[in-house]
Amino acid sequence: MIYTVTLNPAVDRELTIGEFAFDTVLRTSDARVDCGGKGFNVSRMLASLDAKSVALGFAGGKSGELLAEMLAELNIETAFTWIEDETRTNVSIVTERRDRYLKVNESGPTVSEAAQAALLKQIEQLVKPGDWWVLAGSLPPGVANTIYAQLVRLIQSNGGQVILDTSGAALLGGCAAGAFLIKPNDSEAENISGITIDSLLDAVTVAHQIQQLGPQNVVISLGKAGAIFSDGQTAWLAESPVIKESNPIGAGDSMVGGLVYGISRGMPISEALRWGIACGAATASLAGTAVGTLAMVEDLLTQVKIKQVV
Repeated sequence: MIYTVTLNPAVDRELTIGEFAFDTVLRTSDARVDCGGKGFNVSRMLASLDAKSVALGFAGGKSGELLAEMLAELNIETAFTWIEDETRTNVSIVTERRDRYLKVNESGPTVSEAAQAALLKQIEQLVKPGDWWVLAGSLPPGVANTIYAQLVRLIQSNGGQVILDTSGAALLGGCAAGAFLIKPNDSEAENISGITIDSLLDAVTVAHQIQQLGPQNVVISLGKAGAIFSDGQTAWLAESPVIKESNPIGAGDSMVGGLVYGISRGMPISEALRWGIACGAATASLAGTAVGTLAMVEDLLTQVKIKQVV
C-alpha cells in the first residue's frame, strides 16, 4: 500500500483575472477550489494513474471536511487526524494568459502535542513491511522540525520505506534518519549543501554530498531540465520532454507520484524516474491545479531521455 502524509494541508482556491493591477477592484473570469498539500497532490497523481493510496494528515473544521469530500470524489481513501482549528486556505491569482501568478499561503493552524501523538500512534498501527510512505510538505505551527526524522525511523523500523519531500531543517532531519529517498528541488538542495547548482556536474556533486548526510537515494528536480538521481555510486539524468507549460505549481508533487508509482511496482529507480518526469511534465502542461492523465503520461514517457552521467 502507498500512504501519503500531509501535515499542513490546505484548501487551494484559484482565481483567474485579466491582468494584475493594484489599488483597484479586480473581477474574476474563473474560479476553482482544489484540495491542496503536497502529499494530497501525490495521492491525486496516483489516482490519475489508477493506483490506490491512503491520504493521512491533520485536518480541522469545515475546510477539513471539504478536503475529505474532495478526496473521496477522486476515490482517494483518507484517514485524517482531526484537530480543533480550521484547516488553512491558500489563494492563487493567475492571469488568463497564464503568464503571471501570485500565490499566498496561510501558515496553518497550530497542532497540539496530543494530535501529533495520535498521528504517530496511527502510523505505527498502519505500517507494514513493503508499504511505501510519502512524507511531503511544510510543517504547521506547533510541530517541531524533528517530526519527519521521527516518522522516518518509525516507518522504516517497521519495514516500510519513506520518500521525503520537504525542505530546510526538516529535510536535514529526514536525511540523518536514513530516508529511503529524498526529493529536493535545486534550490532546496543548494540550501542544505551550500553549493550552487550551475551545471549538471554541480547537481551530481550536490546529490553525492547530500547522501553523506544519510539518505539512501537522492533525486534533485531541476525544473525544465529534468532531474538527477543518485544512489551514491551511480547518477542518472532524466531529461524532461518539451511541453507547452501552463502552470508549474504541483508538477514536483506529480513527479513524486510517478516515482513512488514506479518504485512500488518494482521498477529500477532510474525507470521510475522516467515515470516521475512524465507525470510532472503532464501536470505542468495543464491549467490550474489539475494533474496529468494516464494517457498524457504514457504519451510523454517515450519522450523522457534517461542517461547515466556517473
